[in-house]
Amino acid sequence: MPERFLLQILRSLVTHGILRSTRGVDGGYSLVRSPNEVSLLEVIEAIEGPLNTGEPVAEGMSEESQLRLQEALWAVTDNSRRQLEAIKLSQLLAPPSDAEVEEST
Repeated sequence: MPERFLLQILRSLVTHGILRSTRGVDGGYSLVRSPNEVSLLEVIEAIEGPLNTGEPVAEGMSEESQLRLQEALWAVTDNSRRQLEAIKLSQLLAPPSDAEVEEST
């Protein structure tokens, strides 16, 4: 991944309150909140923007069919948002090794 692209992603995560940036020799990026409190939805939307259905391209369909299609897409989007909100970063991270636990104590 190009460094410039990675920096854009990190900046976006800082802007959305997911990461904090620390300058200096010991600087870097760290989570603002616990991994148990940050959802995958928050991360995706911080990087990509709001998850929404948009307007379906449905030329030649009746107005009623277009409405049904839009409602179906809203339902799919709503379900996806709920599922992504339920996944926390802590579920995606590997548990710390014994050596990491000993270093932090």
